[in-house]
Amino acid sequence: MEKQIKGLALYPGSFDPFTFGHLDIVERASRIFDSLVVTIAQNSSKTELFTPDERKKLIEDCTGHLPNVRTETFDGLLVDYAKASGACALVRGLRQVSDFDYEFRLAFANRRLAPDVETLFLMTNEHHALISASIVREIHRHGGDITSFVPEKVLRAMNRK
Repeated sequence: MEKQIKGLALYPGSFDPFTFGHLDIVERASRIFDSLVVTIAQNSSKTELFTPDERKKLIEDCTGHLPNVRTETFDGLLVDYAKASGACALVRGLRQVSDFDYEFRLAFANRRLAPDVETLFLMTNEHHALISASIVREIHRHGGDITSFVPEKVLRAMNRK
């Protein structure tokens, strides 16, 4: 598929851990935009499994086959980061209808703060619709099998934790 949209897009999230659902969105968005930055938000209010630098390395390892994708961390307001980086769009993944309410409100707030930055929603592959990072962390914490939820490199890193 030829790229349809010129420019840089950001795919923001905490990605703790990076799942197959996240990878699905990254691969599809990388075919749409010239350049995609997986943008790791630093959220001090969340208990993290991986540090931002560890997440960055894991995401780079999982997306190395995509030449137009890079990974960065940021702290602050996403739209400020988007404007400073020259991004034309924010990519947001939707798994279920319940995600839409939150994402819809967030998109309107972002549009008010940065009218030149569009929000693009991508539905995840149905095989990943029930995966969330928090569910993966909980299953892993209790010794459950998460091989169908996360790439091998992420699984190995989680097992080391």
